[in-house]
Amino acid sequence: MRCRSDVPPTLAVVTDHDRAARDPAAEPAEPAEPVVAHGVGPWPGGEAAWPAGEHWDPELLRAGDARNVVDRYRYWSLEAIVADLDLVRNPFHVAIENWQHDMNIGSIVRSANAFAAEAVHIVGRRRWNKRGAMVTDRYQHVLHHPDVASFTAWARDAGLVVVAVDNVAGSVPLETTSLPERCVLVFGQEGPGLSPEVLEVAELVVEISQFGSTRSINASAAGAVVMHEWVRQHRFSADPAAPATRRPRPGAAPEATAPGPGQRRSDRRSASS
Repeated sequence: MRCRSDVPPTLAVVTDHDRAARDPAAEPAEPAEPVVAHGVGPWPGGEAAWPAGEHWDPELLRAGDARNVVDRYRYWSLEAIVADLDLVRNPFHVAIENWQHDMNIGSIVRSANAFAAEAVHIVGRRRWNKRGAMVTDRYQHVLHHPDVASFTAWARDAGLVVVAVDNVAGSVPLETTSLPERCVLVFGQEGPGLSPEVLEVAELVVEISQFGSTRSINASAAGAVVMHEWVRQHRFSADPAAPATRRPRPGAAPEATAPGPGQRRSDRRSASS
């Protein structure tokens, strides 16, 4: 991936996850934000040139922003990013069964953030391996349900269709199935798949069509495939050529994410975010 030419690049590339990976038994309760190659330096022009607005983070404007976020959210505070995402989250949820401390859960959470799922639900053990999430769980609503019964009761009260994802008897091909707009996509553990309890309460069971010799694909890969299919059906089905629309942040005019070194202050407000 190339760095944007209009923002100062970050030079150092360091991540906490490499150090944590040396000890598989260790799981820090709150992983550090990974530093990524496509970060940005301090806001050009110094404090006198800082943009106005409550969503900007003074510390990031001063020191630079090396977080794993899209350019639109450069220099925004975490709270402002979450509030902005809450305006545009999609009406599907993602649930993962967590009985064996599956390391795929973090990657599924990261995909849920990328596809703007309404929320992620951990069913079973409360503690889950966050390494694969790359700290995206900070920007994603993550809820816990101790067992399938409590999860099912929540889904019923929320008016969501439970869609199980597993290649079991009675499942239907994802590629030829219409996914409900308001639903919760449920994924199982690597290996055993979904529990009989989830398959029993699911109103729809879908499987990803495969054409090779392996019986199944990685759980985190399956999660990304199914979430993208939901987006394809519900965000692009009406007019594939139409760009996705975004509701503006209440009470705020569009702001430039990060001006280039030669961009005037008067240009920032007119720049598209």
